[in-house]
Amino acid sequence: MSLRVVEWSTGTVGKHAIAGIDAHPDLELVGVWVSDPAKVGRDAGELAGLGRELGVVATSDVDELLALAPDCIVHTAMTDDRVVESINDLTRFLDAGINVVSSGPVVLQFPHGILPASMVEQVEAAAARGGATLHVNGIDPGFANDVLPLSMTSLAQRIDEVRCMEIADYSTYYQPVVMRDLFGFGQPMDSTPLLLTPGVLSMAWGSVVRQLAAGLGITLDEPLVERVERVAADRDYSTVSVEIPQGTMAALRFEVAGQVDGTDRIVLEHVTRTHPDQCPEWPKPAEGDGSYRIVVSGEPQMQVEFTHHGENGDHNVSGMIVTAMRLVNAVPAVVAASAGLATALDLPLVTGRGLVAGQPKAVTVGA
Repeated sequence: MSLRVVEWSTGTVGKHAIAGIDAHPDLELVGVWVSDPAKVGRDAGELAGLGRELGVVATSDVDELLALAPDCIVHTAMTDDRVVESINDLTRFLDAGINVVSSGPVVLQFPHGILPASMVEQVEAAAARGGATLHVNGIDPGFANDVLPLSMTSLAQRIDEVRCMEIADYSTYYQPVVMRDLFGFGQPMDSTPLLLTPGVLSMAWGSVVRQLAAGLGITLDEPLVERVERVAADRDYSTVSVEIPQGTMAALRFEVAGQVDGTDRIVLEHVTRTHPDQCPEWPKPAEGDGSYRIVVSGEPQMQVEFTHHGENGDHNVSGMIVTAMRLVNAVPAVVAASAGLATALDLPLVTGRGLVAGQPKAVTVGA
């Protein structure tokens, strides 16, 4: 039978997850959680902008959804500003015996060496009690800096450095809290946004560096190295999330580096603009307004440029889609996995099985 799925949130990622669950031949949407009282009682198809009803009504009642005993929860709620609370939510789901795929908190993508061991053990204990599995992923942290670079390293004879880059214009990225409070765009240059507080970058993206190190079998120096470059706006800029007056922060470039004996071996780099004309000396996408670039230095030298954009041409919209679908398509593998915290190193190959255009959605699936 199809796997019964609850979607947790209907925001910028959640609405695409609903569409993806509906399209997936092996999944059945049975419930939707919302935090906004105005969304309670509305049909999931309406909330996802599908132009049709799905016969599933949104609720804010957690107990009601857990009582459905779904095979999996696709959790796409905002976690960046409530990390501890969201870990408690995920732990509750696992304790109830429900598998979870989640877009955050991103530190759980690979928490070993990032979170206190006691906190990781708390999550793993809940998974063991419930016989359930948790997998946190997406596009970044996620596919663009776990499966993709590790697959490339399988072609290497010698690896000097693995560099995973996001190069993007965030002007159409709608996440006001992330843009203003976490990144600090539009804020005075002498202020320190949360993301740039020493140690926070290593917590937010250190999981990427440490997971690649684990996949390559190397031990990193401690601590990870953080490098930051900020640029002030040369004029007033306007984005969908925040206004950026002249003189406030408008562009950000940072690195989180894992070193061995003082030499960079694994580097996560972000180049973030709020207008494509900013910082022309910084790396730019090969095409469009955003890309992920993987560079494996060594023998041979390898580079892959991964770009995406929605049917409307916006890479920030497609960024939400690929994040959602990396989770949705992983549901069958996560449900089949052994109980515990599953990273990308633990799961089999995840594909878009059943999503080729023109195929009817199956009512049941084989064993």
